[in-house]
Amino acid sequence: MTYVIIAVAIVVFYLLTKNYQTEAYQHINVNVKQTLKGDLAEHEAGLLVALMAKVAKADGRVNELEAELLSLTFNDIARVFENSESVREALKVIYQKEMQSFDNTLIVSQKYLKLTQNDYAKRLKVMEYLLNLAFIDNEFSKAEFMITEDIANALEIKHADFERLIASFEQFYANKTAQTQFGIKKAYVILGAEPSEDMESIKKKYRALVKEHHPDILMGQGKDQSIIDAATTKLQEINEAYEMIKKEKS
Repeated sequence: MTYVIIAVAIVVFYLLTKNYQTEAYQHINVNVKQTLKGDLAEHEAGLLVALMAKVAKADGRVNELEAELLSLTFNDIARVFENSESVREALKVIYQKEMQSFDNTLIVSQKYLKLTQNDYAKRLKVMEYLLNLAFIDNEFSKAEFMITEDIANALEIKHADFERLIASFEQFYANKTAQTQFGIKKAYVILGAEPSEDMESIKKKYRALVKEHHPDILMGQGKDQSIIDAATTKLQEINEAYEMIKKEKS
């Protein structure tokens, strides 16, 4: 699921930049390598990173998945420039600076609006990306709602579109939570364990099942190939269940 979320974000970033007319050097264009002119903070790339920083700051923490998404985005943006390494470092500086305060959120948003005034679809994709960033820890706090709503209003995103995007992310993460809960319940059933048991007890049951279903042991006992094949599949299921429970209890 983690990789699905990251992949969605990468696709959104591609849609933000593909086929964009770049008469002005301030726009991102993935089709050709750009030479940075002027102040990166006033470039579309810098403004986008500034908006990302505002959303990331909203809940006061950046989890591992959020950090990975931000890192990938920095890489993707920097890659369109000839001096990509220095641009990436400069984007990180902008990000850290813009995380310090919400005071200029509307100013940054208005600057981005000015650059994309005639491209509503692009601004809508930016909003989708920012909401993905807000939802990525499976929570959407009041502070995150307020900052994304402020940005949406400043970018002149239609309220109906903003609500539709939020609803789609809420549905996505509700489904994800339901699948995870079902998966955990099934994992305990596979290991014959209870959620109240500690990991030491669960580990003993896991090892006993591994011994019971290990293909090498069954082969040594002279079992039929069909039994060995079934045991191999079962062993994979046992391993996956154990890893899921370990992660849930950690």
